Amino acid sequence: MNTVIDAHNISKVYNPKTIPVHAVNNVHLHLERGEFTALVGPSGSGKTTLLNIIGGLDAPTEGVIMVNGVDITRMRPNDLINFRLNNIGFVFQAFNLIPVLTARENVEFIMLLQKRHKKEREQRVRELMEAVGLSDKLDSRPAQLSGGQQQRVAVARALASKPQFVLADEPTANLDSHSASTLLDIMERLNREEGITFLFSTHDQRVIERARRVITLVDGRIAEDSAPTPTAH
Repeated sequence: MNTVIDAHNISKVYNPKTIPVHAVNNVHLHLERGEFTALVGPSGSGKTTLLNIIGGLDAPTEGVIMVNGVDITRMRPNDLINFRLNNIGFVFQAFNLIPVLTARENVEFIMLLQKRHKKEREQRVRELMEAVGLSDKLDSRPAQLSGGQQQRVAVARALASKPQFVLADEPTANLDSHSASTLLDIMERLNREEGITFLFSTHDQRVIERARRVITLVDGRIAEDSAPTPTAH
């Protein structure tokens, strides 16, 4: 396996000059290619902040983030945008689909930014929408889709750029049990068959039970890092 993420001494402090809040506190994190990992902990433990720092959406107060051997903490803003575009897929709790675009156009959008050829874009959209079980919803807009379907489109969009890894922030939080199970089946299959690395921030026991590694954050620090205990059926 190859190292995808190597985070050293990551800290994030808000209001450092008044009342400091240590959202993330001296975290070390190492992820290998093909991992399926859940980042868990109570509200306010720093999960989303750490996920955003790893994804280059937020900058750490201290520390270094290496992604595929590249130090993203020292990148200029434009270089970081391009790096995220070509290396990292994001799945958000609120789906974040563009409402005026169809499912096809939402998935294709990131490839337009990458300046991919039209034929390549069309083929990739078809493959991904089939992979998430929505090949019959290509021309539907988000408002015409259920929450579970919208999140599956969001997963297809996250994978459109052929990223090295996917960061998913509470991806099942707004989904019913069936939709969550379907989404997790899809992500597990993509992880297993295509070797895509997934890192989840989650409270959801359904995600935690599927993860092959569970990292627990408490007060911005890693309190535990271990494989999950299988549940009895």
